[in-house]
Amino acid sequence: MAATLHIANLPASATQAAKAYYAAWADKVEQAVLEAGGCLTLRFDPAARDHQAWRRAAVADLARGHAPIRINAVAGPQGPAFDQVVVWLENAPGITGQLLAVDSQRSKFAA
Repeated sequence: MAATLHIANLPASATQAAKAYYAAWADKVEQAVLEAGGCLTLRFDPAARDHQAWRRAAVADLARGHAPIRINAVAGPQGPAFDQVVVWLENAPGITGQLLAVDSQRSKFAA
């Protein structure tokens, strides 16, 4: 069983977004992990490159703390590329704790 959770309405500043994520979303994410079964994908809205560090840390910590549940994150808009990455993650049992980026045309690993 797989689930997705859209993390939305975060501030543009990376520091403020991280603060808002932990204040407003941490409990919702923990609940989604418990309900997800084997795989949870978090979807973050597109943001500036400086958001990658806190997002990577958040998803990696979740994945370590909730193994064997696989937890990953995808940054980008909802659409065909996002849907393809989610399906791929659901069928990739060795992938967990990763942040991937997508745009409307393609997906890529966030660097």
